[in-house]
Amino acid sequence: MRISIFGLGYVGAVCAACLSDAGHDVVGVDVSPIKVDLTNRGKAPVVEPGLEAILERSVRLGRLRATSDTQDAIRSTDLTMICVGTPSRKNGSLDLRYMKKVCKAIGKALRDKDTYHSVVVRSTVLPGTVSKHVIPLLEEASGKTAGADFGVAINPEFLRESTAIKDFLEPPMTVIGEIDTRSGDALAELYTPFPAPVIRRTIEIAEMVKYSCNAWHAVKVTFANEIGAIAKAAGVDGRAVMEIVCSDTKLNISPYYMKPGFAFGGSCLPKDMRALVYRANQLDVEPPMLSAVLRSNKDQIAKAVELITSFGKRRISLLGLSFKSETDDLRESPLVELAETLIGKGYELSIFDRNVDYARVHGANREYINEKIPHVSSLLNSNLEEVIDHGEVMIVGNRDAQFAKALERVNGSRPTLDLVGFMNGVSHGHTQGICW
Repeated sequence: MRISIFGLGYVGAVCAACLSDAGHDVVGVDVSPIKVDLTNRGKAPVVEPGLEAILERSVRLGRLRATSDTQDAIRSTDLTMICVGTPSRKNGSLDLRYMKKVCKAIGKALRDKDTYHSVVVRSTVLPGTVSKHVIPLLEEASGKTAGADFGVAINPEFLRESTAIKDFLEPPMTVIGEIDTRSGDALAELYTPFPAPVIRRTIEIAEMVKYSCNAWHAVKVTFANEIGAIAKAAGVDGRAVMEIVCSDTKLNISPYYMKPGFAFGGSCLPKDMRALVYRANQLDVEPPMLSAVLRSNKDQIAKAVELITSFGKRRISLLGLSFKSETDDLRESPLVELAETLIGKGYELSIFDRNVDYARVHGANREYINEKIPHVSSLLNSNLEEVIDHGEVMIVGNRDAQFAKALERVNGSRPTLDLVGFMNGVSHGHTQGICW
């Protein structure tokens, strides 16, 4: 393919090197004469192991050149990658001045081009940036329509400094956010030789994925450091602890707990989080992230209350009371706390949970249910249909298979809050998901 890459900084230089080395004709574009000159001489504009050798080879074979001429770059290529910087301002917001400037220049060059051209954003930008800034600027400067006259996509990079070449050639995944199928097709073809799954979604999802991945990496580093600090203070080698933690790929390093939804509960997680933070404080160790976990968990319950309040109805059908399906365990169930909050606010609840209802009469948790939360357990009804019919609002609280059918039965006919993810789509009107 014929590819132009705008911005010869860290990401742009690595992309230009690797794509030209894969046999594509690449034109690097930068406003810096120094970067243009270095690239044309096969010299690396940034320090990265292995980069200069690839640049030198690609320039020598005639597959890579650099210029400051936007018109020339757009005219001689079919696909453009935007790799300019998006630095932070003092308040944490992104400075999009370079992105906007490049989009205007590319759009102006597209005005005089008759053939279809794809514009791909590789720079890291927040959700909504492409739709609110990139596309309008390209359309205004070109006088053309995105998705019809030219393509637009986003292709977030997952390059780590010092291992960027290897990361480009052996990526964990290739994510393409596209305005339409045609916009993503050329990009998908470009990555065919690389051994990674190609995931094609909307532009907004792709924008959010990059920030989610980086936030997760930051959380992992902080988690390991805080565990290490507590372990050391307790006379334990934190490295040995985390080595064992990371050896568990069934739960610890897995998708198992990585699904947006309602707050956690049960007999273990809340109790153990409190105990660990308490012990850390005894040892004069302050773990800010771990200390915030339970507070964040309570905020998820408050978010559900806020959504329910927004419906403006008083009669509530609550499907599920235990902290997860197929159990009668109500210890620190966030659904019990949700029910108690709603009762306290004067809502009229009818609750269905077949396992809890059984335990109220026969199970080991009978005493807890009848004595600790009688005001909640008295609202249990063993007839699911009656519970559904009671409410002006339906809340789906755990993953009992019956509740998916209940959601289908209601089908938006009354305000509904899905806390677990049965909904096929995202929130719309009076059908709300807790995180979607």
